[in-house]
Amino acid sequence: MKRVLWSAQTALFYLLTLVGAVLPAGLIFPAGKAVGGLMALLLRKRRRIAVDNIRQALPFMKQHPDWTCPLETPEEIARELFGHLGISLLETCRLYHGKGDAIIDGVEIRGREHYERARERHKGIIFVTGHCGNWELLALAFSRTFGTSMSVVARRQNNPSLNAMVETMRLHYNNKVIYKDGGLRQMLGVLKKDGIIGILGDQAVFPEDGALIDVLGRKAWATKAQVIIGRKTGAPLVPAFIHREGAKSVITFYPEYELGSDTSDEGIRRDVQALSRYVENFAIAHPADWYWVHRRWKRAGEPSC
Repeated sequence: MKRVLWSAQTALFYLLTLVGAVLPAGLIFPAGKAVGGLMALLLRKRRRIAVDNIRQALPFMKQHPDWTCPLETPEEIARELFGHLGISLLETCRLYHGKGDAIIDGVEIRGREHYERARERHKGIIFVTGHCGNWELLALAFSRTFGTSMSVVARRQNNPSLNAMVETMRLHYNNKVIYKDGGLRQMLGVLKKDGIIGILGDQAVFPEDGALIDVLGRKAWATKAQVIIGRKTGAPLVPAFIHREGAKSVITFYPEYELGSDTSDEGIRRDVQALSRYVENFAIAHPADWYWVHRRWKRAGEPSC
């Protein structure tokens, strides 16, 4: 029964990719916002999680100097978030069918010098990022712009057929996928060859795999992978994020984060905290571009569903 359900899910998703691929480019934004509105209606649980997360973080965000958002309520931000998700979904559909050149060509790159400076070290690069903007577009646009592939660290989808579809899209633009289950050796191998990996480090992990830090005013578990791999390989850690500005997406590279000299558990925790601040600052500056629909604070005293 599960295989039948997975096959049906994959078929429906593939049909959606076809619709997204044949839409005129000028309709991607209005159609994407409509799709996002439909997602908010159908995925009510996820919408409730987003509204709840935003509501609890909003007092903290509004006190931050980077807060400039004109949206006042959690519901308004969540509505804008789902609109962005709908647009990202249709963009990804076009990318899947090889019709995303115009989307990639429209991406603006800022902070290119920070990437180039890290590249000069020839120790590979670890891009520190999160579920921000169209994060699939970040990896694909990077590969096309710089002519260099990126190995994206990802969680394997429960549906193997759907997983194969997503992997095909990533490989289409010369990128590679490293799955989290047993992926450490692969990551080390890529960096040893002066390659590039991208890690989305903004989801909750189990306590044994992470460090307890502050995220938007509340405690949360965060992965230690970037810090541990960075220490082991000497690869520079470069924060990189993508967000929307009107009809275009903007990729911003930040200066390399230099790890502290303290290798104790507390020293690692401080580095994890510092790297998490980049995602936190992004969420404050671009609240409708962050993926609020997951339980970022679970296992740290927050409900898990």
